[in-house]
Amino acid sequence: MFRLAASSLALTLCGAAFAAAQDAPTVSSPSAPASAVCPDFLPQQAHCWSGQAAKGGYYWIAVPQNWNGALVVHAHGGPRTGAPEADDPLEDLERFSMTVKEGFAWAGSTYRRGGYGVRMAAEDTDDLRQIFWDAFGRPRRTILHGQSWGGNVAAKAAELYARDAEGRVVWDGVVLTSGVLAGGTEAYRFRADLRAVYQYYCQNHPASDEIQYPLWQGLPEGVRMTRAQLADRVKVCTGVGLPEAARSRDQKRRLADILGVVGIEEDQLVGHLAWATFLFQDLVHHRLDGLNPFSNADAVYAGSHDDAALNADVQRFAADPMAVARLAYDADLSGLIVAPTIAIHGKYDPVAFVSNQAVYRDRVATAGRSDLLVQTFTNEAEHSALSAPEYVAVFDALMEWIEQGRKPDARSVNHLCERARSRYNQPCLFDEGFVPDVR
Repeated sequence: MFRLAASSLALTLCGAAFAAAQDAPTVSSPSAPASAVCPDFLPQQAHCWSGQAAKGGYYWIAVPQNWNGALVVHAHGGPRTGAPEADDPLEDLERFSMTVKEGFAWAGSTYRRGGYGVRMAAEDTDDLRQIFWDAFGRPRRTILHGQSWGGNVAAKAAELYARDAEGRVVWDGVVLTSGVLAGGTEAYRFRADLRAVYQYYCQNHPASDEIQYPLWQGLPEGVRMTRAQLADRVKVCTGVGLPEAARSRDQKRRLADILGVVGIEEDQLVGHLAWATFLFQDLVHHRLDGLNPFSNADAVYAGSHDDAALNADVQRFAADPMAVARLAYDADLSGLIVAPTIAIHGKYDPVAFVSNQAVYRDRVATAGRSDLLVQTFTNEAEHSALSAPEYVAVFDALMEWIEQGRKPDARSVNHLCERARSRYNQPCLFDEGFVPDVR
């Protein structure tokens, strides 16, 4: 493993930096890190700092006593539509605390605001890197990590901030976990379909006695609804949330039709419908000036008990070209990667479908950069919490790639996972031969 193979080098190069990191940062700007008490899920004798960046995002930094000289800058998922709070990064720090246990320093922030904005979040992520560099000096290696929607953010940051003004490398490598890598114009299309199909069968979002609006808006501007209220509507229509025996025949049929057409599972219906409600409202009204980025004008829906009736009467909408262009500019990816990049994704991820990886693979290939991308897949139906040694393995594989020039593959990553599993008492579930298709 990297931390064993390079332990003496890490101590030589990191001793001074870690000694400095134990003291208060020398910079005195308002955004400089302030010493903080580490949460108890981190290794003992780790050191922590927190602060608020100049643009407004709250951040946390953790450095272990056995720091290997590499910094992980984390881009979180979502996007979270609520206002950020100072301790929000701790959730992500706990989720990926195995990086600190394995010797990496970690830094993560909330971004400056809630709501959609990939370029905004990418800029805030790069700003956090600079905060760490200014406070503690440049680490031996700086790794960019994105989870879920943060995978889109990290992949964008890797394109926009790959090198500084002098052409020097900024990010030594990139890790993308369960990433929304199809970009904004493609990754959310199925949720627009879900809104249309759901409304065809349920007619309660909006209800007949409410303001009617095009479904691609999510909600009209200024209209408030809670997730619990949305779940109640789903329960009335489909019985989700009720025991199976308590569901009516009509509820069961409507649920089967919706799931059959859209291709999701029952326990994900409310979640995906919530994204197609609250996120769409933020995206359309606050980021796209009310313009529609989604289209189902040519969609042919299949999988219901009466596809002809569904396709004849489902609400149709056509995307505004300007909205599509603006969303593509903000969130779509070019594939022009310049740093070694490794991805891991559960094959049965119910939130960010594994087909995201197929789209990203093809874009990277079109850009001629396939030599810089490794994708790995596991037999898991998880999104936010894959098996811990699997995460350890992809970070170790990336470090070996950077340090030794040896590009990993699924087999070598699985081998690294097997070496780590005894420390975490969790399985390694890699599928070494899996190749995803575009959804």
